[in-house]
Amino acid sequence: MKVKYLGHSAFLIGDLLIDPFMTGNPNCREKAKDIKCRVVCVTHDHPDHLGDAFEIAKRNKAVFVAIHELAELAASKGIKSEGMNIGGCITVGGWKIKMVEALHSAGMGHPAGFVLENVKLGKTIYHAGDTGLFSDMKLIRRERIDIAMLPIGDRYTMGIKEAVKAAALLKPKVAVPMHYNTFPVIQANPEDFKKKCAVKVKIFKSGEEQDL
Repeated sequence: MKVKYLGHSAFLIGDLLIDPFMTGNPNCREKAKDIKCRVVCVTHDHPDHLGDAFEIAKRNKAVFVAIHELAELAASKGIKSEGMNIGGCITVGGWKIKMVEALHSAGMGHPAGFVLENVKLGKTIYHAGDTGLFSDMKLIRRERIDIAMLPIGDRYTMGIKEAVKAAALLKPKVAVPMHYNTFPVIQANPEDFKKKCAVKVKIFKSGEEQDL
């Protein structure tokens, strides 16, 4: 599965884009106008996650997937939208999308994470969004996670210590650190996470694509 890191918490996974904070992201090398996708998922409405989602979804005629209230806002802007809530599942294109809990805040609706199953490839990705550690990650483990994208930047999310515990609860085949070093207040060394983590860790440079 082709996974491209766009910096912060933004990833392009095949034809699915998640949390596309690009414009104004000092670590993003890509331009929002160049992104092609069919699905845009957003974990919550903070600017460093909602980012360029509306513009990208509209230009690509992609389906915008988010918590119900945020999806309603997108729909009011003429964007094809699918609203969800915690625990719900939908199928969009070749993806089975489940919305799961995230311990954070949001201006609209509720913050969330996503379990994303690529039906064709049979691979499952967990994007935690912005979250603290919570014990029900052991239930998310039952989704048989291939790739877990976990924040490590601390202050607003888990730090490295908690992200290591999250990986132990989730037991993915691969853990990918995110949400760090974009701003001075979320500085973290992903190599420290890799050294302490009990599962395999893949560290992406911004703009890098890997086959996971």
